[in-house]
Amino acid sequence: MMRSDALELAGVVPLAGAAARFAAVDADAWLRVAAAAREAGARLVSLWGDEAAAGAVGGFGVSAAYAFDDGLLWVRVAADAERGYPDLSATFACATRMQRAVHDLLGLHARGADDTRPWLNHGNWPADYHPLQKRVSGTERFESNEADYPFVQVAGDGVHEIAVGPIHAGIIEPGHFRFSVVGEKVLRLEERLGYLHRGIERLFERTPLLEGHRLAGRIAGDTTVAFAWAYCMAVESARRIDVPRRASWLRALLLERERVANHLGDLGALGNDAGFAFGLAQFSRLKEDWLRLNDRVFGHRYAKDVIVPGGVAVDADADALAAIAQQCDAIEAGVRAIQRVYDDQSGLQDRFANAGVLRAPVVEHFSVCGLAARASGRAIDVRVDCPFAPYDELAVRRVLETRGDVAARVAVRFGEVYESLRLIRALAAGLPGGGIVARVEADGPAARGIGWVEGWRGDVLVALETGEGNTIARCHAHDPSWQNWPALEHAIIGNIVPDFPLINKSFNLNYAGHDL
Repeated sequence: MMRSDALELAGVVPLAGAAARFAAVDADAWLRVAAAAREAGARLVSLWGDEAAAGAVGGFGVSAAYAFDDGLLWVRVAADAERGYPDLSATFACATRMQRAVHDLLGLHARGADDTRPWLNHGNWPADYHPLQKRVSGTERFESNEADYPFVQVAGDGVHEIAVGPIHAGIIEPGHFRFSVVGEKVLRLEERLGYLHRGIERLFERTPLLEGHRLAGRIAGDTTVAFAWAYCMAVESARRIDVPRRASWLRALLLERERVANHLGDLGALGNDAGFAFGLAQFSRLKEDWLRLNDRVFGHRYAKDVIVPGGVAVDADADALAAIAQQCDAIEAGVRAIQRVYDDQSGLQDRFANAGVLRAPVVEHFSVCGLAARASGRAIDVRVDCPFAPYDELAVRRVLETRGDVAARVAVRFGEVYESLRLIRALAAGLPGGGIVARVEADGPAARGIGWVEGWRGDVLVALETGEGNTIARCHAHDPSWQNWPALEHAIIGNIVPDFPLINKSFNLNYAGHDL
């Protein structure tokens, strides 16, 4: 894959403290960068819009972040409400829904895009209301007026539709799934998401810069560490802050603990969805033990508000580190014992094998990332590809599978549990001395910063533009589920409807985290 610095772009600015560069480009360069990135095998990580403050230079703009061999390239093209900006969905399919969201939030359309249906506006906002525009207050209230959504229909003898959601049994978040089927065989699935828009990106603009990590850590409850770290990394990049080495090691320890907790929960849920309740009971027990130690050592089961700008808010003493290492041994023994049961349970393996196959061309087409990509043979992991401290010292071992089915995604989860346990032991044993937080002054000039962290689902990105002083001009947070939801629509094709809960759980994508 080519390096981003091989592109001839004017005015490229390195972003401090991050393997990232920024460039303001014209429409031709916007398309040229996208084409070069696709040809080189680079990924489109995220796409988002912004509006400069009233009277400021810049007006509307749309940004894209690409992952190259040497890190991120953040490019921004000027846009306006009448002419919009050049479409990228013909080059990167994963841009489609992001561009639709940009239109709903800012009123900017992608010129030449095929799919221009609303994404976040379900008919409950007036057509001319765009909540990220500066002219609106962001506190408007409208009566619910849910509009019909033009799902793509499949015609043919015996074809019928099954509508599932948006409200589901249990406590899962809302999402609508429209199946076109013959009998029980799925011909097509189309998702309708966006029910959970919470105005978080507007809330960032009303949040002090040095308090934004609290909001970032609440974007997704199961990914609080990754989002908080990415936000703090962006702040530290903008303010040119060097994080103490001990703090970066503690951050990695927390991130790996978050990865293990989620994999434990999913492994149990996958067993349960295949009719093997024993697996749910055993993995739930292990996860509960894991979270209780988080609470004991760091003061919160999910480590909320532990990662702060400049470092971490809580240290771990020798007794805590010893308890963490001992727990790793106990959890690994338990997981290996249950894995043997899973491997020997023929009914479970029959449900896992060849279900929800995600093939390599689909992975490439949608820029799929995280464990879903690694289970289909695509070796994407920011901890390895562009290692941020302290992963540059840890030599992370990627866990790969090539089968692309539920069984492969289960195998990747088991492998990543063991690798994360190895990393946690290394972090606990080698934790450097020194302070745990560097001072970050509240006052400072306007600047850009970016944070990029490999969360348990995939890479989490936070792109930040600070205002003068302790203010946020624009903060965009990106969850990897943006890329992976469309891939799920393809993974279900040819399967039967009753297998959808199992296939869906094998991805376990985020509703709220990608719908800010």
